[in-house]
Amino acid sequence: MELVLPAVSVNEGMARAAVAAFCAQLSPDATDLADIKCAVSEAVTNCIVHAYRGTKGKIYITVSLFEGRTVRITVVDKGCGIADVRQALLPLFTTDAAGERSGMGFTVMENFMDSLRVSSKKGEGTRVVLVKHLGRRDGVKE
Repeated sequence: MELVLPAVSVNEGMARAAVAAFCAQLSPDATDLADIKCAVSEAVTNCIVHAYRGTKGKIYITVSLFEGRTVRITVVDKGCGIADVRQALLPLFTTDAAGERSGMGFTVMENFMDSLRVSSKKGEGTRVVLVKHLGRRDGVKE
């Protein structure tokens, strides 16, 4: 599934619903579905709030399903990019000088999914790849 949405806050809910509906064909349990929806919400919110910083832009979402009940969700923006991805992945790190953001978005994504990969180029945008193995409860991360 491919989805392109304007980077406005009302579309965070649209992205969550669309991804959840697409994943439903794998019959995920309520916990897995909630995890996916939360991670997608965080990734899309990052695009809206941080990538475009109030300017117009688009969010590109691709969802792929694989054997073994595995879901891969890719969220891409063409916004400002992240100067230091390693630093951005640290819990509580935020670039929000006003202090309205907690700096926990990537941490939330990492904890709810089995794999999180972030790549970014300053001035060109960011790609977030989320992977979830449905029904897996062993705590093993990729």
